[in-house]
Amino acid sequence: MRNAFADEITRLAGADPRVVLLSGDIGNRLFDPYKAAAPERFFNAGVAEANMIGMAAGMALSGLRPVAYTITPFITTRCLEQIRVDVCYHRAPVVIVGVGSGLGYASLGATHHSCEDMAFLRALPGMTVIAPADAWEVRAALRAALAHDGPVYLRIGKKGEPQVHTGVPTDFAIGRGLVVDEGDGICLLAAGTILPVARDTAALLRDQGFSVRLVSLHTVKPLDTALLEDSFARFRAVATVEEHSLIGGLGGAVAEWLADRDPLTAPPVRARLARFGTRDEFLHTAGKQGYARAHFGLTADAIAGRLAALAAV
Repeated sequence: MRNAFADEITRLAGADPRVVLLSGDIGNRLFDPYKAAAPERFFNAGVAEANMIGMAAGMALSGLRPVAYTITPFITTRCLEQIRVDVCYHRAPVVIVGVGSGLGYASLGATHHSCEDMAFLRALPGMTVIAPADAWEVRAALRAALAHDGPVYLRIGKKGEPQVHTGVPTDFAIGRGLVVDEGDGICLLAAGTILPVARDTAALLRDQGFSVRLVSLHTVKPLDTALLEDSFARFRAVATVEEHSLIGGLGGAVAEWLADRDPLTAPPVRARLARFGTRDEFLHTAGKQGYARAHFGLTADAIAGRLAALAAV
């Protein structure tokens, strides 16, 4: 994903002289092509993320289109006040990119995990939150983010993530989910790099005779409410899958939407909601991303087993 981001930002900077890239002391070789193409529009802000966000806000308010990039917890949790006051309060069109989100840096310990970032940023007024599923969605999301008139948070993976799409989704739009596979029994809504696990889950469920719809619900704020209305009206079970805490992420957002619907005017709900994400705990052991996902039950076997039981009720 980060390679796709670096390539796409280089291409977009060549087409738009307002694009500026700020890095929090990472990706120095990764961005060599960008620096060669637009040397006057690259800034290594160092390990000073709060200052980087302030710089980006000032650039945005001066007519530029800044993109700030570093490891997810350092560009979200560490500088949350600057994102809230400098960026969101002024509705500044800054694109904030967190790399290695969720458990992407699982082996480096809890300091590098980010299972709360969507909850933090989703609560900020005016912020758009997007979690692309693969490198193709990263390209589409970056284009959409730079065209958006307001702050955007892109939550991307690190490297080597499985591809879901075969090219840039031409129908990608902020706030509109991408239906990967159709079905009419169970609906899987996944956000971010966990989508391939949801795809494997769908395959296991189909082997058991279930019809499964798979959706990349890449935009966690604003939600695709039309897709949710259709899913909860037609399916027996709807499940959210994310590499994020069950508190405040995609599952939390869908549950809030479900609770806040007007019972007098909204269509009837048929589906039961199941949420899959990380528990309310820190991971105190180290291991690769697959190990961390297994710890939290975020495997195709675990998700399919629980959903099969739910759909059979």
